Amino acid sequence: MQSLQNQNIFLPTGLQTQQDISFENGLIKEIKPNVNHSETQNTYLLPGFIDLQIYGAAGKLFSAEPSTESIRIIEDQLLQEGTTSFLICLATNTPKVFNQCISVIKEYRNNARNCLGLHLEGPFINPEKRGAHVKAYIRKASLDEIKALLDFGDGTIKMMTLAPELQDDDVIQYLLDNRVVVSLGHSSATFEQATKAYNQGIQTTTHLFNAMSALQHRAPGIPTAVLNHQTAMASIIADGLHVDFEVVKMAAKVMKERLFIITDAVTECNSGPYQHHAVEGKFVMPDGTLSGSAMTMLQSIKNCVNHCNISLSDAISMATYYPAKLIKKENEIGRLAINAEANFVVLNKQMDIAQVFYKGEQIKRNKGASI
Repeated sequence: MQSLQNQNIFLPTGLQTQQDISFENGLIKEIKPNVNHSETQNTYLLPGFIDLQIYGAAGKLFSAEPSTESIRIIEDQLLQEGTTSFLICLATNTPKVFNQCISVIKEYRNNARNCLGLHLEGPFINPEKRGAHVKAYIRKASLDEIKALLDFGDGTIKMMTLAPELQDDDVIQYLLDNRVVVSLGHSSATFEQATKAYNQGIQTTTHLFNAMSALQHRAPGIPTAVLNHQTAMASIIADGLHVDFEVVKMAAKVMKERLFIITDAVTECNSGPYQHHAVEGKFVMPDGTLSGSAMTMLQSIKNCVNHCNISLSDAISMATYYPAKLIKKENEIGRLAINAEANFVVLNKQMDIAQVFYKGEQIKRNKGASI
């Protein structure tokens, strides 16, 4: 059995000092106070990060290069960054591209490490709020198409973003009945339509405030619907570019454990319909439309703490425990608990990554890496 001694560890309830954590066969076996009272490590131990919306990394945009080699490279890079669980995201695209990507994930899943499956962001969205999505590929779903899509996906499709005001209720219910997390996004839904969608079972919201009806004093829109709801969750991009930090601060204050972080990160790409180019800390399409972020999960946590008045403990939960609860894996990942996976990130006193453990195995980090 391996152990890390006298650690400052983050639990969902907050920071606990002078703790020993032991693990074996990829699982946490024991967490207990250090009885020797040796000198506390000048580091922080926290759960591995969970990113439910990321398009690529290390120069590989998955939809542009759908191969097992691409997803392996993406996994490697994200493990370096402390992301020990993620959903690879596909933006609105052709059925051919979707099928290619799904086929790769099905082929790869027996060898997958931190990739949990697919998040399909579209094509069943509202063209009025398409953002960087290609309008020509957007369409309304039919129940038969959804059935065929999930059959072909064979359990790899874990999450789907759609505009509920344009979809039939039986389509949404079929997704929910088949354990797909449904996220309201790229939508022009009114406050009433969004509230109805949440009440009917839609669990969450894609990149809150971006690509959706706005919060206005006479037209409260989607943001007010999710802010006011008792159970609906939302992801948010905390880079200060997609959403102003003051708005992130306000959303976190209202939503608390219902708000979680995604990176929505892309990578440089010069082919296909989604050609992302890095400009001043963000990515844009060739026409200048804002697309994905250039962040890591750790950068997102730091932004929440440094710019949004969110405690470090809460910011860590936004990157770990809260998304784990959404996908109903909180007993396996996203927190430090007995019989949970031994996925750890160790931060040094500068709050940079010193070590990453995935299922109890230390990840060999690239020389000079400091995330």
